[in-house]
Amino acid sequence: MGIIIKPIVTEKMTQLGEKLNRYGFRVQKDANKIEIKKAVEALYSVTVTDVNTMIAAPKKKSRFTKSGVISGQTPAYKKAIVTLKEGEKIDFFSNI
Repeated sequence: MGIIIKPIVTEKMTQLGEKLNRYGFRVQKDANKIEIKKAVEALYSVTVTDVNTMIAAPKKKSRFTKSGVISGQTPAYKKAIVTLKEGEKIDFFSNI
């Protein structure tokens, strides 16, 4: 499996892509910025100028069932925000 797991396609990330030329990706937890930069450049054939990473914290969830309350949490994951060179673009919906 590669370093990039999947792109993050939300309203907020779409606006960042249109205005500031920044795109979000869900990446492996042990990946560093240099590896992420090389993976994005190889996968989408663009020039990456900056990479910011963060760990998204797990969210606590609970649901009520007949047998009582079941509680747990979603897994934590690493997120990378990639800034591209001026004039370049990534189109996630070209294959649809």
